[in-house]
Amino acid sequence: MFGPEPYYAVIFTSKRTSGDQGYAEMAVRMADLAKEQPGFLGMESAREEVGITVSYWKNLGAIAQWKANADHLFAQKKGQEDWYESYKVRICRVEREYGFDKGNVDN
Repeated sequence: MFGPEPYYAVIFTSKRTSGDQGYAEMAVRMADLAKEQPGFLGMESAREEVGITVSYWKNLGAIAQWKANADHLFAQKKGQEDWYESYKVRICRVEREYGFDKGNVDN
């Protein structure tokens, strides 16, 4: 799905503050910027009571470069100040993936 294994997943889970305060615009901007980063493989996200965004990366170096990106650093600071009650970041190595897609089983 996101590349030959192994690759890495950054799992960002969060609880938001009330109100948008520019969050939606910044989320789109960060997703677009992440797509331009070397080593970026893809992203999935969902938001209900807890927001979950999983980004996929070729290696740990690509993740470190993304974390240090100046625009991303600004968004992280805004997140702590305005958008999140709490969040956690988990970095995982993906050893294997498989799935189901109506008539196309990938093992």
